[in-house]
Amino acid sequence: MTNILSYIKRISHNGHKGSSRLAFIPVFFVIITLMSCSISYKFNGASINYNETKTIQIADFPIRSSYVWGPMASIFNNQLKDIYANHTRLIQVKRNGDLKVEGEITRYEQRNKAVSSEGYSAQTELSMTVNVRFTNNANHTEDFERQFTATSTYETTQTLNSVQEELVTQMVKEITDQIFNATVANW
Repeated sequence: MTNILSYIKRISHNGHKGSSRLAFIPVFFVIITLMSCSISYKFNGASINYNETKTIQIADFPIRSSYVWGPMASIFNNQLKDIYANHTRLIQVKRNGDLKVEGEITRYEQRNKAVSSEGYSAQTELSMTVNVRFTNNANHTEDFERQFTATSTYETTQTLNSVQEELVTQMVKEITDQIFNATVANW
């Protein structure tokens, strides 16, 4: 900033009286604008008042779906806890949290999405739905119960066993991002 001001002073004292004063006006406004701007970003996406909210209680979500893939619950529960651990300063507690996130995996299913010209299934859509109950003990107007869903598609030339882990991981990431945004990001 000091270099810019000294440069402007040199220009105005060099004898180019008419052109230097015209050049000075836009530079002056740019400097004033830069000095007066104050931009604040939260790169973690969370908007939490840490003076009021210090802890979060995240219950393990059981699977209540009729169709089950064994590792799905642990993948989901670990990802949900990780997103809060990595993107907030909230301390995770077993009970009496300032925030409470609980629920269950209510649906995990697949269905035909596209049919080939021969009349066979060409694509299959896998979907996962999670029911979430959120309690904010500092501000109960933010409490809710809501369902979050994610889908993923795979070609029927592939077997579900060969793509299931990858697709479930993608859907879990999408759902946990939705839950995080709904609970602490205030989007």
